[in-house]
Amino acid sequence: MMDLSQITEAIQRDAVWVVFVNVLLQQLGLPVPAVPTLLVAGSLAAGSGPAGAMLAAAVAASVAADWLWYLAGRIFGYRVLSGLCRLSINPASCVTQTEARFVRWGLWSLVVAKFVPGFSTVAPPIAGSLRMPLPGFLLAAGAGAGLWAGGAILAGWWLRDELQEALAAMNRHGRTVIVIVALALALAGWLVWKLWQRHRFERLAAIPHVTPLELVEALASEAPPLLLDLRSAAMVAETGPIAGARGADVEKLMDAVRDWPREQPIVTMCACPGDATAVRAAHVLGELGYAAVRPLKGGYEAWLAANHPA
Repeated sequence: MMDLSQITEAIQRDAVWVVFVNVLLQQLGLPVPAVPTLLVAGSLAAGSGPAGAMLAAAVAASVAADWLWYLAGRIFGYRVLSGLCRLSINPASCVTQTEARFVRWGLWSLVVAKFVPGFSTVAPPIAGSLRMPLPGFLLAAGAGAGLWAGGAILAGWWLRDELQEALAAMNRHGRTVIVIVALALALAGWLVWKLWQRHRFERLAAIPHVTPLELVEALASEAPPLLLDLRSAAMVAETGPIAGARGADVEKLMDAVRDWPREQPIVTMCACPGDATAVRAAHVLGELGYAAVRPLKGGYEAWLAANHPA
């Protein structure tokens, strides 16, 4: 096993390629942190030339990965976003919320995406699904990558003495074992936090739901409930609106239900793993005094299956 001095020598010898591969893998969605590599690479840069080459490699890798995700979003639409959200340990981080953030920030969301944990991977496919013009997308993605990677490389160069002393100390006293233990502890802490978020969401989701068949029967009755469609704008544009449903934004629920009596039933529906947005909306409306709010079990896909059984 290589010790830290050998790892440092490898980065110093092939810094540009190490940076390129590391950033590419992270931006493709693999759990491979790139910032530590950028910091070490920056601390080893002897002048502006090597630092510039490292920055160019990082930006090229980041934009290449973002472009692939953009194409996936453009070709497959909301299904890519739904798949990414299903991979998340925390199902509350779903399509509707991430897209709402993107729509609210516009082009700037791509510039700041690299600095927002969890948003960096989902922003490019959202841009593709919303048909953002490719030149503007590439420009914003490149600007964001430049700020993110440039800041890390500059910080590494600025703190080069401290970083080199820390690397030397770890190499003397623990070699790679210290790094492995530190990474393992960091990963364990992140995993515990994510599992706690999931546990908290599952507690919130333990509320009465309405099944698709029950909803179909209720909508055909003399006193139908109000059906709130909380799907993302991209998905509604791609699949069409639902007849009789009222589109709603989870951040602006009062705008959708202001004229609805608080004692009348409301059903919330989304296209999220675990019905995350529908559950969240049901809790918010309950806190606002609406007494009969239930999320649709299974969301939009279950609704389609109930109305189009073939």
